[in-house]
Amino acid sequence: MTTRSTPAAAAGPAADPTATGAPATVTDLGAATDLLETGADTAHDYLEVRDLRVSFDGFVAVDGVDLTVVQGDLRFLIGPNGAGKTTIVDAVTGLVRASGSAQFGGTELLGRKVHQIVRAGVGRTFQTASVIEGLTVLQNLDIAAGSRRPALRRLRRRTTVDEAVELAMETVGLAHLRDTPAGVLAHGQKQWLEIGMLLVQDARLLFLDEPVAGMSQGEREETGRLLRTIAERRTIVVVEHDMEFMRSVADSVTVLHQGRVLSEGSVADVQADPRVVEVYLGSPARTEEN
Repeated sequence: MTTRSTPAAAAGPAADPTATGAPATVTDLGAATDLLETGADTAHDYLEVRDLRVSFDGFVAVDGVDLTVVQGDLRFLIGPNGAGKTTIVDAVTGLVRASGSAQFGGTELLGRKVHQIVRAGVGRTFQTASVIEGLTVLQNLDIAAGSRRPALRRLRRRTTVDEAVELAMETVGLAHLRDTPAGVLAHGQKQWLEIGMLLVQDARLLFLDEPVAGMSQGEREETGRLLRTIAERRTIVVVEHDMEFMRSVADSVTVLHQGRVLSEGSVADVQADPRVVEVYLGSPARTEEN
């Protein structure tokens, strides 16, 4: 990994993202392309889930789900509360026990520990951003990037910032807030920081849980452009309730109901499916959040 000569702990006051006149956050899609090209070859990566089952004390939360997502297919998981969306993500990322199979890039993920799954190139965000609020944007990204460094290099004091960290800050539009504590970022900015942290970890499969919740319309549009750029070279699965965002961004959609796949296909396909209309959308023309 090459480095830039920017000091790791840059001097100067932290920018206030809430202050009047603070610079608008604009994602840099050119930086995103450069960052994604520095990672591993992802040409043959894809997620293949077969007969996935999860139960809690006799309650079947996920009941024989099959799911295939390839690079370049920006997949959304939707469905009513309790449909099993987040539980599927929890199973694939090692947070809950499951039976069946979940392979990414030919590697079986079920039965592995969380850190082993991360090392296999799988990352996720949560509905509540899990950034370290007392550390700056730069420090959060630098820590996340540590998993890619050789063990001896992690122990050395660094005077430069990895190029991947610099590119990630530009990618998610937070370069001007590099020295700002993550705890004072706006909600949407924290979500973007988490996406940046996954990118510097070289996550090749990204699970994003409601990434635009609480964002303004402009922030949602920026996020949509960012996700489409990332999806060109990474595999992305988005759990979402915002139907307007789904319609504008998704390549394909998997609709879940009572732990099973109810429907799957393009946005137009699932919106026209009478079963989906009945249990979730309510009307093909309905656009409000569910």
